[in-house]
Amino acid sequence: MLRIGMLTSGGDCQALNAAMRGVVKGICSKIKDVEIYGFKEGYKGLIYANFEMLTPKDFSGILTMGGTILGTSRQPFKLMRVPDEKGLDKVEAMKHTYHKLNLNCLVILGGNGTHKTANLLREEGLNIITLPKTIDNDLWGTDMTFGFQSAVDIATNTIDCIHTTATSHSRIFIVEVMGHKVGWVTLHAGIAGGADIILIPEIPYDIEVVAEAIRRRTEAGKHFTILAVAEGAISKKDAKLSKKEYKEKLRNRKYPSIAYAVAEELKERTGQEIRITVPGHTQRGGSPCPYDRVLATRLGAAAAELIMTEQYGYMVGIRNGETTKVPLKEVAGKLKTVQPDSGIVQEAKITGISFGDK
Repeated sequence: MLRIGMLTSGGDCQALNAAMRGVVKGICSKIKDVEIYGFKEGYKGLIYANFEMLTPKDFSGILTMGGTILGTSRQPFKLMRVPDEKGLDKVEAMKHTYHKLNLNCLVILGGNGTHKTANLLREEGLNIITLPKTIDNDLWGTDMTFGFQSAVDIATNTIDCIHTTATSHSRIFIVEVMGHKVGWVTLHAGIAGGADIILIPEIPYDIEVVAEAIRRRTEAGKHFTILAVAEGAISKKDAKLSKKEYKEKLRNRKYPSIAYAVAEELKERTGQEIRITVPGHTQRGGSPCPYDRVLATRLGAAAAELIMTEQYGYMVGIRNGETTKVPLKEVAGKLKTVQPDSGIVQEAKITGISFGDK
């Protein structure tokens, strides 16, 4: 008898269901005597033993479904060692649930914070396998995370739709794309959507440089400009602040998000009319794109192989087009960011895209 637990943690995204399906189909194609325990709402389900017994049939027909059939929640890693309101030790509770169900392995799907907790459980002696889920594509150890390409497709479509309005009304449009700490989605969607200016967290911008890029377009007879702005974009001035100072500034900011701050400053400098579009959570919703369905299925199948051969303590990633196993201890706590001198950034600049840095 093989007993596996599964949970999805952190923000939802496309292809979570596809990845879980890949794991279950991979195992059940080789092993008939399997019990599957699906923990509800991420680590909460593991902490409070809130689970549901699942069968292979529960994973049929979910390849194209967005979201997660198990539900999810955010459980900050820094609070995992802090007892809950009733004094419950969360880590000990998770271990108790795992051992009470006599699990052979726990499969965890999530992003950076999720992987920190997964590694903690590995250090506590549990058999863990993880899969890289996040639209941000910021997990170290894998070239791609599932959910990323679907989010890029949605953000790109938003920019595509904005183009016709921007050209018709000769306006400046700002499309605010998801990405607090990294700019992968904004970078790819900006290039794919033909944005003229891309602002991402890894490349602090100078608002004067941004304004000058708009003026050059106007002087060249181009009476509209589209900016793809990551929600975590930061100015060069703010980048010089300490982490504490910057957080305080954000708390007292009169704008709902960075796009509005950029819009006000550009209006003062250019005198042009500016409109803002925030696709928000639509970037995490809906059916996964074909690329993500394939990627999630492959990662799920590779995870199944590791489970059946009892190779635990790994994240299943993809490098150079091939699935690979990456030690959890190497993944946890690391962030994969856009490098300002990377080829994709430099090539975008060659085509005339401004990043507001010079």
